[in-house]
Amino acid sequence: ALKWSFEKLMLPVHEGSGLRRRRSKQAGLTLVELIVAFSILLILSTMAVPMARYQVRREREKELRADLRDMRSAIDKYKDYCDQGKIASTSPDSFCYPLTLDSLVEGVKMANTITGNGQGTGKIRFLRRVPKDPMTGNADWGKRSMQDDPESSSWGGQNVFDVFSTTIDQASDGTPYSQW
Repeated sequence: ALKWSFEKLMLPVHEGSGLRRRRSKQAGLTLVELIVAFSILLILSTMAVPMARYQVRREREKELRADLRDMRSAIDKYKDYCDQGKIASTSPDSFCYPLTLDSLVEGVKMANTITGNGQGTGKIRFLRRVPKDPMTGNADWGKRSMQDDPESSSWGGQNVFDVFSTTIDQASDGTPYSQW
């Protein structure tokens, strides 16, 4: 077997150059190398922070869209059931819309439902919970009733026709979140 040593694998170095002597005494990085490495790290981190913020914002926007879609479809389903006579309208001026968002969670009694034992009882829920607004962090949503102006930011209190975020922030495309 051939036995090679590390010394034989190294390229020949001229005795007078001092390269071998300097490498063996060099222990660590110079100040210039540290400054360059730190500068590169700083540049990379300054590029990463805005990208991370943008990603967080995008996730919150995605969650807001999903929450609005879920609540609006629950309101629409409530309206459909009321129009079909499957649930009784609680108020004549409600136009078959729920009176509050909590009534979608608590549920409403079914009208004229027949269970297996012949009794007409039953309750239907349209939402598991009122989701938190990802932009404000609480479950207080802006609401519009059927009687309110479509652009109104205040709720008349008659029924819940539409929901929107109460934040004053704007989306990345420039539209206010309250108009989504």
